[in-house]
Amino acid sequence: MPAFTRARVLIVANQTADSDLLIEAVAQRASDGACSFTLMVPAVARRLRPVGAPMTYGYPEAERRLSAALPLLSQAAGAEVVGIVGSHEPFMAVKDALKLLGFDEVIVSMLPARVSRWRREDLPQRIRALGVAVIEVVADSNFEPVPAA
Repeated sequence: MPAFTRARVLIVANQTADSDLLIEAVAQRASDGACSFTLMVPAVARRLRPVGAPMTYGYPEAERRLSAALPLLSQAAGAEVVGIVGSHEPFMAVKDALKLLGFDEVIVSMLPARVSRWRREDLPQRIRALGVAVIEVVADSNFEPVPAA
């Protein structure tokens, strides 16, 4: 990518959205070259959507995660990080974001392998198959996600 072009980086995270490792990865990527960041938190609810619940089920939790993470990530990036709530299905949320918003790179932040549903679903590799560079950030095995209050 030419030096005058600003790369558009999509960060995909849920429970690790405000983790120290993700914050460090964003700071490192920002120092590697001109870029802008968007954090997408999929609207994943902790339990199945009850019959009759609105399609926005899971959005309040995602919005709380965005509120907690955006100031930290913006400080690490040295510029404002934009936040969006994505579909409850992470791969489709990324696919839609790439198609509609045109990102150049994706950072996927996941829980430790022993508990990561995204790892079991091979989310990073599925995103790579879409033709975009992917950086994987895996939380340390001691990481304890803070519930979105």
